[in-house]
Amino acid sequence: MTVARFVSVRQDDTTAALARSFGAVAAEYDRLRSQPSGEALDWLIPADAGDALEIGAGTGLLTALLAQRVHRVTAVEPDDRMRAVLAARDAGITVVAGTAEAIPAPAASVDVVIAQSAWHWVDESRAVPEVARVLRPGGRLALAWTGTDRTVEWMRTLWSGGVVRSPEEQAQLDARRRKRYEVHLDAGGGNDFLEPETALFRWTEAMTKADLVALAGTYSAVIALDDAARRRHLEAMAAYLESQDRFAGGYLIDVPMRSYCWRATRR
Repeated sequence: MTVARFVSVRQDDTTAALARSFGAVAAEYDRLRSQPSGEALDWLIPADAGDALEIGAGTGLLTALLAQRVHRVTAVEPDDRMRAVLAARDAGITVVAGTAEAIPAPAASVDVVIAQSAWHWVDESRAVPEVARVLRPGGRLALAWTGTDRTVEWMRTLWSGGVVRSPEEQAQLDARRRKRYEVHLDAGGGNDFLEPETALFRWTEAMTKADLVALAGTYSAVIALDDAARRRHLEAMAAYLESQDRFAGGYLIDVPMRSYCWRATRR
């Protein structure tokens, strides 16, 4: 297999600060963020996996589902505030401090390493070799990015605070967002994985308008705003929802969701 060469993903100070921002909203993150669908998990997790390790586990939304499917689960999370919520779940899992670049696990000790909406924060030049180290031969690296489906027009406009972008602006934004889903298995200089596969899963979740707006406040781009700018953005989102006849009079909204999923097998 010929693999194109890529520049490794490295965190600068800004990226590192954004990656650490979620702990400030840990409770709301845990309340509002979505889990991958059961169909997505069926695709991501090997049916015979006995040991799973989750990197960037956050508050444990995915971890709790892993524990229902895999006998032994280790959750690795660097942020003390997120990890405290995760540990309080008491789901029979092992919770440890650590990162994808320095996984606190022995070599060849797990059948699947999984991450939910976290891989784009890692330094792949260090994370890819670490994942290969802890996976058993034939094990799997499984990645998912789950959230509101911003390919749906009204959702895209809502997330922009009611602003309708020009086609050119939207194309540039979409291209930047797609880069989040790129995985560079050759970033560590090795060739430890077989050809990756991808899949996309869509569904809807019922949410109140208030919770849908509050959900935006759990994303780093909004967390990083100053208080006044954050308030203006969330108020603009709420105003947009109220202006839409399709949502008038209803308590709950069917929110379009999606999981973009990626997996590759360790040689």
